[in-house]
Amino acid sequence: MRVVIAEDLTLLRDGLTRLMEAFDFEVVEAVDNGPALLPALLGHRPDVAIVDVRLPPTYSDEGLKAALAARAKIPGLPVLVLSQHVEPLYARELLTDNRGGVGYLLKDRVSDVEQFVQAVQQVAGGGTAFDPEVVTQLLARHEPLAGLTPRELDVLRHIAEGHSNAAIAGRLFITEKVVSKYINSIFAKLGLPPSDDVNRRVVAVLMFLDA
Repeated sequence: MRVVIAEDLTLLRDGLTRLMEAFDFEVVEAVDNGPALLPALLGHRPDVAIVDVRLPPTYSDEGLKAALAARAKIPGLPVLVLSQHVEPLYARELLTDNRGGVGYLLKDRVSDVEQFVQAVQQVAGGGTAFDPEVVTQLLARHEPLAGLTPRELDVLRHIAEGHSNAAIAGRLFITEKVVSKYINSIFAKLGLPPSDDVNRRVVAVLMFLDA
């Protein structure tokens, strides 16, 4: 699986490179600034990109802008965003294109190697992977979800983190059948009827970002 990494901190960039290679990923390029990221993404068309939001030269949103520009030219290009803090505006701007293959993790989560690698794999596979703290803050900011019960919010939070029904059942100590009932209720309350063309799990997670 081919990876492009964008991180300006040398130690973290090198650490991410070694980590990915240890798990049989091929790091095709690792850049340390915004202007170099877009050509790397378009040139390599990686299976997944791991991108810091804030990169030189301005340390504002160069990483995000390059990721958005790349996804505009390569629809669905998998991007896992890393950030030092929860930045809801950046999360919404990237994730509301509704095509999956996106994630948003806080940098301190990288220390949990197994969880981080799973997140990279989920995003590369077209899924979503959100840091629990990011999900909590984004859910709290989105009024249309006010109709969901606390338990339904718990289930939606776990869906946003990329967990399967079986995994959610295990974490909440309920059966998969009960999880399915909660998910159907969430879909109904969010106005998501069955469809062959739309991944309702992804849409349910992303709806609260499109404010």
